Amino acid sequence: MNNHSLDDIVSAYSRFVPHQFVQLLGKDSVVDIDLGESLEKKMTILFSDMRDFTTLSESMTPRQNFEFINTYLERMEPVITKYHGVIDKYIGDAIMALFPTGPDDALDGAIGMLDTLAAYNKEREAIGHRPIFIGIGLNTGLMMLGTVGGRNRMESTVISDAVNLASRVESMTKSYGTSLLITEHTYCGLKDPSRYGIRFADRVMVKGKTQPQSVYEVFDGDPPAMRDAKRRTTRLFEKGVAYYYFREVPRALELFRACLAECREDSLAGVYADRCERYMETGIHEGAGEIDLTVEWTNDNKIGHADIDEQHRQLFDHVNRFAETIKRDRDFTLAGPVMDFLDEYVRTHFKDEEEIMEKQGYPFLDVQKDQHERFTEYFAALKREIQESDGSDRYFLLFKIQVLIVDWLVHHTCGSDRHLGRFLRLERPIGE
Repeated sequence: MNNHSLDDIVSAYSRFVPHQFVQLLGKDSVVDIDLGESLEKKMTILFSDMRDFTTLSESMTPRQNFEFINTYLERMEPVITKYHGVIDKYIGDAIMALFPTGPDDALDGAIGMLDTLAAYNKEREAIGHRPIFIGIGLNTGLMMLGTVGGRNRMESTVISDAVNLASRVESMTKSYGTSLLITEHTYCGLKDPSRYGIRFADRVMVKGKTQPQSVYEVFDGDPPAMRDAKRRTTRLFEKGVAYYYFREVPRALELFRACLAECREDSLAGVYADRCERYMETGIHEGAGEIDLTVEWTNDNKIGHADIDEQHRQLFDHVNRFAETIKRDRDFTLAGPVMDFLDEYVRTHFKDEEEIMEKQGYPFLDVQKDQHERFTEYFAALKREIQESDGSDRYFLLFKIQVLIVDWLVHHTCGSDRHLGRFLRLERPIGE
């Protein structure tokens, strides 16, 4: 019988419960973790899954299946760890990982996984095996990190709507034929999106959500020729998306065909070209209702502070009026009033909100400040783009304004600010 020291046992357990997870819970060792231990933290979730794994596995024995999966996972684990990721679980060939250090690390890790896969595929092809493909989805948000189960069997996990959205986004990569998709929440959290090859992909209705969610494609992990072609046609593609959503479909189809002429393998441009052709045949628009958008202000949106709630209500008011205006008139000059309102909103509201958070001891003040700073940067860039425009891209710019307003401000109010409201009501009630 082998005699193992406590250090040996702890080291063995760390392969099942990562030491990074233990550290996130503020513990020194896995033996210090008890059932129900938890904390709330903003993180980025990565889901990856192998394409056509069932077909691949049918040609292998059970032992070969395990060897194949482990060979693949052994290559992916170091990449995730390199970018400060924590593997939460393996689900067969699928991986769920947490990145507590920020969306940039998560995105760098995802791109690294695709680069590693490309190198692995060269090895496979050299010995006559078919290449494998994966899809990766990223989403960022607040989530509960902790332990669940029973006294005799428990595991580490994260619980959050943000986790479910990351999984759904990964599954969307199959429909679009893309390798890597990120949500608007991850995109808005990036320190410098220009570091990456990113383009707006779609707005989709996700089960359990009342507002469409924007999704972005990151193509840095594509083969070099495809990556370069997508980079050259990014603005052309995004203009096509804007025309499509404003139902100027023949013009949109021209733009998507131009993208495909540059890169036949651009599957996302192909998806939109097919949508355009179906629309011209059937009149059915496969969109998420962007130009029909309204965002209802309800009591659920209130955080419990009269001044902040009134500012939020006015924001919703302006968004709805803007949506109605562009639906009816599509006059680019009518964007002026909403941009002026947002200019004032950014200057005053963020400051007021941060002062309340600081006064009340809100634990995610730094997260909110970071989000406010990111929006201020995006808004400033959009204003510059509008000022420099000659008016020929009005659909494109109107679409960008609406996406920015809805994706960031409204979802920020419905998400992050609602979380602040729960804190104010449950933790530190304040009088009016």
